[in-house]
Amino acid sequence: MGNDAAEKTEEATSRRRTKERERGNVSKSRDMDAALVMVAGIALLGVFAGSMYNNIIGMMRETFSHLDYVDMDVSNIMGLLLPYFKYLAIIVLPFFVLLVIATIFIIRLDVGHVFALEKAKFNLENLSPRRMLENAKRMFNPFEPRSMVEFAKSILKIVVVGACGYSAINSRKGDLLGLVGLEIPVALNILLSILINMIINMCLAMLVLGYLDKKYQNYEYEKSIKMTKQEVKDEHKDTEGDPKIKARIKSIQMQMARQRMMSSVPNADVVVTNPTHYAVAIKYDKTKAPAPMVVAKGVDYLAFQIREIAKENNVPIVENRPVARALYNTVPIDGMIPSDLYVAVAEILAYVYRQKNNLE
Repeated sequence: MGNDAAEKTEEATSRRRTKERERGNVSKSRDMDAALVMVAGIALLGVFAGSMYNNIIGMMRETFSHLDYVDMDVSNIMGLLLPYFKYLAIIVLPFFVLLVIATIFIIRLDVGHVFALEKAKFNLENLSPRRMLENAKRMFNPFEPRSMVEFAKSILKIVVVGACGYSAINSRKGDLLGLVGLEIPVALNILLSILINMIINMCLAMLVLGYLDKKYQNYEYEKSIKMTKQEVKDEHKDTEGDPKIKARIKSIQMQMARQRMMSSVPNADVVVTNPTHYAVAIKYDKTKAPAPMVVAKGVDYLAFQIREIAKENNVPIVENRPVARALYNTVPIDGMIPSDLYVAVAEILAYVYRQKNNLE
């Protein structure tokens, strides 16, 4: 046997993917999630900026209007702090509640619906010295492939995001140098516009890096769940059943169906033959069906058996090559004959009934 990893050349089956999801093993990109959460946070700050500013102004007014220490009741600390708690709740709570909802939505969008109890189970084996040592080696080993990739990604993120932020500032360095001597509101507006440009550049860089990381994580995930040819065969056996057992069951089912079919031959009105290769037994019962029905049919050896049973039970046998072939090829067992064969079958039945009446 070769290396197991080298043998995993088959794409994961849908059953394998379902099992991996049940275990909580899904493709996820922390970089993409972090970029989207940051964008959502900045967007929420933009939405709540006005109300936050007004509430901060109100809190400052509340503070400076109660600076007289003579009127302060030091023994009632909660009474003094309650207005500030109110303002802080109004300022912070809507932003953080919506940010938490956005974060949950983003993670759900990334990994889909996953509820893995295995991930929530407490495993004492993870606290064993051997497992802790293995994790430490994996974490601090600079030559471990995953560690090297994560380290390279971290350096790349710092360089790219930092370069994008710097480019936004560098493009406005003339405005920064011109801040000296400007009025404070004007200077603050310029600084705010530079800050917004820098944030937009950095967010775009993080989104691009997150998208690339998502593609990489998908590739690694698909690679990790690949299967060997033997695993695919074993899973197919578990899902569909052993082919030998299925063949045996099918054989038994066919044999039982053949026995039921043969038991209908003695009650047939006529058997139409080819004369030797095909045999079709026909029964006409007006109380059960509006047209004659094929109750048994067979070719070669099965046709021979039908003819023998018909002879033993005095069922008339009529040789008609085209009708026998047409009935065999177009009508299933217990199926009514088609309208285009009504005349031919009616002639055969009429002939049989006349013969029967003559004998009586």
